[in-house]
Amino acid sequence: MHLSRIFIERPIMTTLVTFAILLFGVVGFRALPVAALPSVDYPTIQVTAVQPGANPETMASAIATPLEREFSTIAGVRSISSSNSQSTTIITIQFALDRDVDAAAQDVQSAIAQAVLPPMPRPPSYAKQNPSEQPILYFALNSSTLPLYTVNEYAETVLAQRLSTVSGVSRVQIYGAQKYAVRIQADPDKLAAHQVGIDEVQRAVQQSNVNLPTGRLYGPKQAFTVQSSGQLMQASAYRPLIVEWRKGVPLRLEELANVIDSVEDNKTIAWNNGTRGIILAISRQPGTNTVQIVDQIRKLLPALQAGLPPSVELLLLYDASETVRASIHDVEFTLMLTVALVVMVIFLFLRNISATLIPGSAVVLSIVGTFAAIYLLGYSLNTLSLMALTLSVGFVVDDAVVMLENIVRYMEMGKGRYEALARILRNDHRCHFDLGLRFADVHSHARQPLSASA
Repeated sequence: MHLSRIFIERPIMTTLVTFAILLFGVVGFRALPVAALPSVDYPTIQVTAVQPGANPETMASAIATPLEREFSTIAGVRSISSSNSQSTTIITIQFALDRDVDAAAQDVQSAIAQAVLPPMPRPPSYAKQNPSEQPILYFALNSSTLPLYTVNEYAETVLAQRLSTVSGVSRVQIYGAQKYAVRIQADPDKLAAHQVGIDEVQRAVQQSNVNLPTGRLYGPKQAFTVQSSGQLMQASAYRPLIVEWRKGVPLRLEELANVIDSVEDNKTIAWNNGTRGIILAISRQPGTNTVQIVDQIRKLLPALQAGLPPSVELLLLYDASETVRASIHDVEFTLMLTVALVVMVIFLFLRNISATLIPGSAVVLSIVGTFAAIYLLGYSLNTLSLMALTLSVGFVVDDAVVMLENIVRYMEMGKGRYEALARILRNDHRCHFDLGLRFADVHSHARQPLSASA
């Protein structure tokens, strides 16, 4: 039996199947992840090597070159790029799309072990990366009264930890981090005048800044744990440290050096419109909905701002969902305009409302049903998928118009509706009805049995 005959002879089944396709299509459309482009998981591994005190030229010749030589022997390597800076080398290895990233990571680990490298404080480390997943949100945190290391503490302990718990967020990066540290700037003239070496200053600081367990005190009836902290947290606590004794007189650190409250890395700075601050970059997990994640984070902004001091300002610098919303909206408008123009052209040529509704319903049903298939296949709603739907409208309408034109031609020859259908099925079994065409045709006319010639 021809497949189309089943739907023609069983209109109730056709109705139920049609509504099922519409239902699954609507559910799939609401559950689809939204992104600007399809998510492609490139097998990429990033290797980081650290050699304190080495300049970029030394890192390139002694660290990057031996590692790249070993990495080039790994199967499936597509490209290798390295970036060398003061004391740090970052090598990015991109593999072919069909290469398993877990197996590639094992090969990278073996290559690192085989590379001939100079003595290093720790071996090079590697991590899986996905270059297609760029941050979707950038926030700036600055203050006109508080120091940057205090602002950095709020960024790490309040904002970054809270934002990391949002569903779909993979990580929160902090650019221009200003972690608190005490800097001791020794004066060479004062050291020479007191005949003190820099190693003596270092030893005095290390011995005075310790945090070791003190112990317990036991009595006949009670025992106490001694709580003491020998760690110095501020520059004011370092200044009175005794470096050594000279004829019974203590020589303190403030007499030999300038001790100030500062940051660990004072060479890294983040700017926002001419103002120094802390930048937070939020990245999403692969396959998640960009628009949905941004909406969840925006709902949290009032609560996050309430947890910060009034002098700390939280600013939104970049929102990737805005471009995604705009591009998706434009393509959706183009899709709806295409359907409207196609239906209008069909009506102008056929001048029959019922006949025009047939290809129109076929287009709508085909598009909505496609969303369910997109969801089951694990794809996303992006610019390319909507563009493909826009192009496919022409194919769906073409099939519907061809079938409709053949039916109208037989009816003009004096045949009945179902007899015209039977002749089409008998003469050309390669013609297939679109599901929306069958549904509209069956329910727009009276039900009749097929002629005996079928």
